[in-house]
Amino acid sequence: MTPAAGRRPPAGGWRLAIHDELASTQDLVLAAAQGGEPEGLAVLARRQSAGRGTQGRAWSSPEGNLFISMLLRPGGPALALPQWSLLAGVALADTVAEVLPPDAALRLKWPNDLLLNGAKCSGILSQGGVDAAGRIDWVVIGIGVNLAMAPALPDRPTISLMQAGAVPQNPVAFAWRLLASVDLWRARGLAAVRKAWVARGPAPQTPLHLRQGGRALQGGFAGLDEQGRLLLSTPEGLLPVAAGEVLG
Repeated sequence: MTPAAGRRPPAGGWRLAIHDELASTQDLVLAAAQGGEPEGLAVLARRQSAGRGTQGRAWSSPEGNLFISMLLRPGGPALALPQWSLLAGVALADTVAEVLPPDAALRLKWPNDLLLNGAKCSGILSQGGVDAAGRIDWVVIGIGVNLAMAPALPDRPTISLMQAGAVPQNPVAFAWRLLASVDLWRARGLAAVRKAWVARGPAPQTPLHLRQGGRALQGGFAGLDEQGRLLLSTPEGLLPVAAGEVLG
């Protein structure tokens, strides 16, 4: 389908293209980013045949859930790239909270998951390109949300928004609300994003166990630094972590 299929009062000038099926929305938007497409492109698929999450994991993509990727060109130093994943998480958490009962427990899991009542309901895949001057050329953010169904994962519990009491969500309408939330948080700035992420993240000093390649790290959650790195409290002091996977 063409972008016209997603028309509605625009959220920040977003151009939403809706497809019945794609291999991966991320691949389509990555190609567009590398080909010079202006920012504001968003691609939604009702189904994906080869969706993927972080660490190269497959992302099951049944119809009724949300599968969307979006293109930003924010500029700024390359060191700021990880913070755009944080922005996506905060925007997503706000959008999900709007459709859930007030007693639902939402938590952000660094760097790219949203947990609902302790189970995974959404994942974020963020990729970026840097120009010759060391500045951000583009950021592509892919988001999958279990709106209606919660495909099983081998290593963690999953949940859908409907299982937690949300009314049935139309993926296209939900996508427009999400894009508006991205615009809102972008206008507030990355310092506000970090503060909001910490408010929805683990409680202070929650024990965290991380895998970073073949290296194991552990410590208490101590917030985020100005670059968006995870801070671990250890006996040796604060340890900033730029990349890795929180286990459990």
